[in-house]
Amino acid sequence: MDIAFKNEHLFVGDLGRLFVALAFGGALISFISYFFATREQSLSKDTSWHKMARIGFWLNSLAILGMGACLFVILYNHYFEYHYAWSYTSRSLPVYYIISGFWNGQEGGFLLWMFWQAVLGNILIRKAGSWEKPVMTVVALSQAILGTMVLGIDIFTARIGSSPFLLLRDAMEGPIFQNPDYLSFIKDGRGMNPTLQNYWMVIHPPTLFLGFASVVVPFAYAIAGLWQKRYKDWVKPALSYGLFSAMILGTGIIMGAFWAYESLNFGGFWAWDPVENASVFPWLTLVAALHVMIVFKNTGHSYFTATFLVLISFVLVWYSSFLARSGILGESSVHSFTDLGMFWHLVLGILIFLILSVYLLVARWKELPITKKDEDTYSREFWMFVGAVFLALACFQLIIFTSKPVWNAMFGTKMGPSEVKEYNIIQASFAVVIMLLTGFTQFLKYKKTDSSRFFITTIVYLVFAGAVTALLAYITGAYKLHTVYILVMLTSIYGVVANGKILADSLKGKFKLAGSAVAHIGFGLMLVGAVISAGTSKVVSENNTGEQYSAEFAKEENPRENVLLYRNEPIEMNGYSVTFLGDTLEGAQHLFNIAYERKDASGKLTEKFLLRPNVIQSQDGMSSSPDTKHYLTYDLYTHVTMTNVLQTKPEEEKAGHDAEQDDDKNYDAPMTHEVVVGDTIRYRDGIIVFKGVNKQAKLQNIPLTDKDVAVGAQLEVITHGRTINAEPIYMIKNGSAFDFPKKLEDAGLKLRISKILPEKQKFEITVYQQPESKKQFIVLKAIQFPYINFLWAGVVIMVIGFLMSIFRRNKELKTT
Repeated sequence: MDIAFKNEHLFVGDLGRLFVALAFGGALISFISYFFATREQSLSKDTSWHKMARIGFWLNSLAILGMGACLFVILYNHYFEYHYAWSYTSRSLPVYYIISGFWNGQEGGFLLWMFWQAVLGNILIRKAGSWEKPVMTVVALSQAILGTMVLGIDIFTARIGSSPFLLLRDAMEGPIFQNPDYLSFIKDGRGMNPTLQNYWMVIHPPTLFLGFASVVVPFAYAIAGLWQKRYKDWVKPALSYGLFSAMILGTGIIMGAFWAYESLNFGGFWAWDPVENASVFPWLTLVAALHVMIVFKNTGHSYFTATFLVLISFVLVWYSSFLARSGILGESSVHSFTDLGMFWHLVLGILIFLILSVYLLVARWKELPITKKDEDTYSREFWMFVGAVFLALACFQLIIFTSKPVWNAMFGTKMGPSEVKEYNIIQASFAVVIMLLTGFTQFLKYKKTDSSRFFITTIVYLVFAGAVTALLAYITGAYKLHTVYILVMLTSIYGVVANGKILADSLKGKFKLAGSAVAHIGFGLMLVGAVISAGTSKVVSENNTGEQYSAEFAKEENPRENVLLYRNEPIEMNGYSVTFLGDTLEGAQHLFNIAYERKDASGKLTEKFLLRPNVIQSQDGMSSSPDTKHYLTYDLYTHVTMTNVLQTKPEEEKAGHDAEQDDDKNYDAPMTHEVVVGDTIRYRDGIIVFKGVNKQAKLQNIPLTDKDVAVGAQLEVITHGRTINAEPIYMIKNGSAFDFPKKLEDAGLKLRISKILPEKQKFEITVYQQPESKKQFIVLKAIQFPYINFLWAGVVIMVIGFLMSIFRRNKELKTT
């Protein structure tokens, strides 16, 4: 029997599913039409296939916009009858995080990928010229395959894709869905993971997916060149798009590193997480491909290598997506998605593009413009080729180590994840070779170089780089690091100074070399910053008290690197006076307010700032997001590793947070003092001064008549260098006495006027103090990252270099 469900907004979901079908259908029509349009004889004047292909792609593009609009309506209006909205958003999220809900789930990620590919496809329709038909055949094929990922339809017993417009009652089972008015019981969605509620997660995924999507363009040009036997022609137009892809994909990856640095508490910017590694695969091979494409364009050498690296880059985009989305990394990565039944679907996507690439390379092998002559050892193209090989080898090592769960699934092995140290040492070794090549190839010329002059110039710059490295290593303490990291610094600085010479020469008229020089300088600075900041970072929260905390805590954290702070009790730490001021709830964030102060030798305050790390309590335990103070030469990174505040909050909620209703059991036995104005009461954490009497005291919502009396004791609490004012009130109303205590959360006190003794002209003040065991505390870990701005500055400079290179290549295309 069908149930007539109430208050569901089915139209927008039905419309969204219609757009999904149109997007897939449009891409399929475009692919088929472009394929036949490409196969038409050049003399044929019939353009019907071409027109149909464009119409199909435009239909696909419009349908994707329609899908996005429908999904936004669902998310923005909190239509929790849809599984996607219920799973990834909540009513408390601000609009910008609701927008980021688009790509919070797998389906939204595929939709974002399709959107960017549609944008790029429309650019190609306008700009590709004679390449449009074969190139767009490949792009439309990719769109059609991506379209199947969001279809969410059942064919026989198999489900094809996962729809973002799936209803909650169709995705889940339970007796609640037998109720026609089940929505009345669903007050809110599950919300967004608090660690994702960061501005970097609003811009990082769109940038990263644009990078992934853009790799299809150089891939499509390479396929088109093989297909149409235009073996040499495709390299020039593909070069600009390849540079764009490498720039955007690299930027997206670094944005993810910045998010991890700001939001995660592992104490750094890169953890060699499998999903992080997977995003780097296509970037490494694409950068290698760009260098070999330049070699081929200038010399005619290394055609096969250039083509292979371009083709494999897009295959690796799909393999990266498989690792992140198939569920294969579920136990080894904190970033991976669970399996939505698309394991073999994703494998099929990889195989389609891999088989297409291999088939065309094999079919055209005998015709490929492969030169028989070896490159000269003292030529730039030879060493650029070697550098590309090492980039590819670095990628290969990452693939082998990262894919251990895949090998376990395939061969029944039980290999554990690789250690961070393994990745660091091996990848640093590759970096040494790559940066050395980045440096000395700048002194080589294409085809032939004078060997004597080359050696003299190389040695001079290497010696200079060595001197700079020695000085920097001494200043930063990096000389204590593993030898391979010192070599990374040396070769990176060598690459910077060598490319600096090229940049200086470009200002004299050789401007076409400026882009690559700037990009290389940026990459070198990035590596220098990574080595120094990660290698010489130091924990400044040194625990000298002997406090060991608990055995469970010691499993995750080193007790010697974590300091205990009671609320409003400052401690000295690395030249700062650090005080835990309390916590604040702001939406889904639970912020802990930590004040840092620095004073000079005379006691004068020279610096003061507030850090607010976020703490998240879940069923899996506590997780913390850091907050960071940025200086020019270092960052001070702070996060909370343990606290009892999260445990005390539920009790406060039960009490309604009423400041005038306390449970005396939360305090030590009260102490009573008979005092007059001017007297001082001493207690464990400070003093209380009786400053005066307020005879006109008033209480909110309690009106007083002429016969009623309300008196306030004006008290000044001085504790741990802070002064807090309090005024408990004693009232006589209608002949009955009442007292209204004042609770001071910051001082752990409750103060009462328990009696007024007119014959002695004294007040009886009762002091309740929280026991040490109930005082709010945090355990804090603080890390200093020296010279990390080298890393971030290097990224910016590298992106500028890519942009300059893109402009140069586009200018070359216009002049040919």
